[in-house]
Amino acid sequence: MSTLTLTIRPARPADAAAITAVHDAAWREAYRGVIPGAHLERMVQRRGPLWWKRAITRGSLVLVLDTGDRIAGYASMGRNRAAAVRAEGEIFELYLDPIHQGLGFGSRLFGAAKSELAERGLAGLVVWALADNDRACAFYGRRGGRIAARALEHFGTDLRERVAYVWP
Repeated sequence: MSTLTLTIRPARPADAAAITAVHDAAWREAYRGVIPGAHLERMVQRRGPLWWKRAITRGSLVLVLDTGDRIAGYASMGRNRAAAVRAEGEIFELYLDPIHQGLGFGSRLFGAAKSELAERGLAGLVVWALADNDRACAFYGRRGGRIAARALEHFGTDLRERVAYVWP
C-alpha cells in the first residue's frame, strides 16, 4: 500500500500547466449547467498556462496542493476586493481536481489559505460563491462561513446570484 504525501506550498511558475488542468476540470465540473455553456468555455480558455505563469511571476498569491506526483488543487487569495464586505482577506478561488474532491483535501487547502492571509495581517475572510453552486455553498457553510452579502454576476445575458461567506 502506498502513502499519499500532501504538501501545500506556494505555486511556482513551473506549476502553471498543472494549475490550468485543475482549473479546467474543476470549472467544467462545478459550473456545467450553472454558467451558460459558451460563456463557461470562454472563461476556462482564458486561464491557460501563460495566464497562470504570469499571475505567479507577478506576485499573485497562489497555493497549490501537491500530492507528490501531481497538483491536485489550488487556492488564489489576497486583499478583499469588495468594499461592501467587512473583511480584509479574500480567497478568490479554491478548486480541486474532481477526482480529489470529497477526501478532505479542500478543507486542508482552505485552512492553509485562511492561515496564509492571517499571517499577512489580513483580518477577516470573505469567499464568494455562486448561489447555484450547491457543493461550494455547503463546503463554506460547513466551515463556519456565514452569508454576509449577495450580488448579481453577469454571464453574457444571464444573471446569477453570488453570495459572500465571511469569517471573523
